[in-house]
Amino acid sequence: MALCAVTSTGRAACRGRRQGQRMRMLSRLTYDGRHEVPRMNATISIGVLAQQTGCTVPTIRYYEEIGLLPAGPRTEAGRRLYREPAVKRLTFIRRCRDFGFSIEQVRELVGLVDEPQRPCVEVRDIASGHLAEVRKKLAELQALESSLSACVVSCDTACAGGAAVDCTILEDLAHPAEMARPVTGSPCCGASTKRTEGAKACGTDASS
Repeated sequence: MALCAVTSTGRAACRGRRQGQRMRMLSRLTYDGRHEVPRMNATISIGVLAQQTGCTVPTIRYYEEIGLLPAGPRTEAGRRLYREPAVKRLTFIRRCRDFGFSIEQVRELVGLVDEPQRPCVEVRDIASGHLAEVRKKLAELQALESSLSACVVSCDTACAGGAAVDCTILEDLAHPAEMARPVTGSPCCGASTKRTEGAKACGTDASS
């Protein structure tokens, strides 16, 4: 029983330390320009903030306008100044955008950073939904790649080297996707009779 108690206490202590570490990490990302507790003495300009985070100045101003990044205080000359919390917040936003999260998804993730006691499953659900969107787009791109490859093969086997007027790709693009059909007629540059077969492949609708 004593061993069990010691083990349970040790596990609780470990969980407490991990939670404390996560809270400290999240607190570094939390930034409110109205109630800022400076983490470094020096302030930086918007240009330096852009350099440190890999964002452009117009992008930073856009994030301020839509409320993702609280605007820094202005000097008497009207220039905004930023501190370390702004760098942390903007870095977080930039990383979210690198992963392809939409502005609204980034807004939700920022809200979760600002409320670290909310359940982690909310973050997981946002990431899971975005993953499903990425996989859907990937499947669409793979279908598009297949259709484009068929178009190129069709041209290579049927009309490459001839006049554009006889090009199977141009012929296919001249019709709606649902009406795509093989181009008939003799090869434009002495190609073999594979033209019809290739043109049929080129007429495949990537979205079907």
